[in-house]
Amino acid sequence: MTPPEIDRLQTYLRKLFGSERIKIVPPPRRGLSIELAVNDETIGTVHKDVDDGETSYSIHLTVLEEDLPAPRPAGKPAVGSPVRR
Repeated sequence: MTPPEIDRLQTYLRKLFGSERIKIVPPPRRGLSIELAVNDETIGTVHKDVDDGETSYSIHLTVLEEDLPAPRPAGKPAVGSPVRR
């Protein structure tokens, strides 16, 4: 991806998600993955695809289990969930 493409995609994603913390990080050298970061933490990769003259960009997000909150005990509703009676 070229620097103008990276800039346009980053601008779009920041507007879409309402966050200036999103950053697309070009690789240090050719052939490596373009990374998607939030608050300087890499959360995935960006891939460009050109097919029949149409260009699209896909994002692969990676979530490590260690980054997830602890599981809730069985039967306890999530915060903000309606209570069933």
